[in-house]
Amino acid sequence: MLNGLAKSLYGGKGRVTSPEGGGREAADAMAKEARRNEMILRSSGMMRASGSKSFVSMFSQRGEKGINQDCFIVWEEFGCQEDMIFCGIFDGHGPWGHFVSKRVRESLPPALLCNWQEALALASVVPDKAKFDIWKQSYIRTCATIDRELSVNRSLDAFNSGTTALTIVKQGEHMFIANVGDSRAVLATTSDDGDLVPVQLTIDFKPNLPQEAERINQCKGQVFCLRDEPGVHRVWLPNGESPGLAMSRAFGDYCIKDYGLISVPEVTQRNITDKDQFIVLATDGVWDVVSNQEAIQIVSSTKERGKAAKRLVECAVRAWKRKRKGIAVDDCSAICLFFHCS
Repeated sequence: MLNGLAKSLYGGKGRVTSPEGGGREAADAMAKEARRNEMILRSSGMMRASGSKSFVSMFSQRGEKGINQDCFIVWEEFGCQEDMIFCGIFDGHGPWGHFVSKRVRESLPPALLCNWQEALALASVVPDKAKFDIWKQSYIRTCATIDRELSVNRSLDAFNSGTTALTIVKQGEHMFIANVGDSRAVLATTSDDGDLVPVQLTIDFKPNLPQEAERINQCKGQVFCLRDEPGVHRVWLPNGESPGLAMSRAFGDYCIKDYGLISVPEVTQRNITDKDQFIVLATDGVWDVVSNQEAIQIVSSTKERGKAAKRLVECAVRAWKRKRKGIAVDDCSAICLFFHCS
């Protein structure tokens, strides 16, 4: 299958086809095959990934605002590579947010796989091309493609709806993280003193971050808080009306794409060491009420790893009710990827 994908990317004489062509179709076929072989998990549960020597726990719980707009995916042996695993968590918003998040969940992994294969083919001509550069190029191209496809998708109304996307690819001992929005990735690692400490690997892309606010203002958008929401900065149209988006990067939301909202991912890398224990990917519903330190303590103290994500989410829901009385609990979702099986 992998050879077929690679071949489909070549048009002969060194020419590489676009991801919208045969390469994308081959990647989609690979995703279907992975689902048949139960190597893709898209619902709450756990997965032992033998090839990458990892263990995954994932759980999602609907909040009090209506349908659950969070979703996630774990793909073992991503791209038929035994040492690779893909994890992604998506947080939809707006009337069609649950449809948009699921659409991005389904389309982003195969599109990324296709672009990665194409970048590998091109890198074979460019000496000393680093793994990180290849993944970064692949992610940026993929996110642009996904956002463009959403804009012309007649079965979805993403004008006033959208989704965040936080994904990682673990390739051997290398981990590549791409973030669009305000979900967060936190690594649990052991300090020199033997304590388990959190390392935040992503930025929460909120509209009031200096570089984000500058871009939005330059594009004539506005950033401000409502009187009844002090401290909650949102993106608004120039006239100050709608949509009041609480993040500065997202897929969809075309009503405000010309006013500073972007879908460009921040792509970073981390080389996993023996001191690194696990990584937590979670939507803002979790991080709004649980600190990084609290999160890794909850996960590490869970006796059964398969229940780690569920326990974290349940702790977040209880924290919402304790810390934010009178405010509807948000959807809460988490993926816990343990680097060592035992």
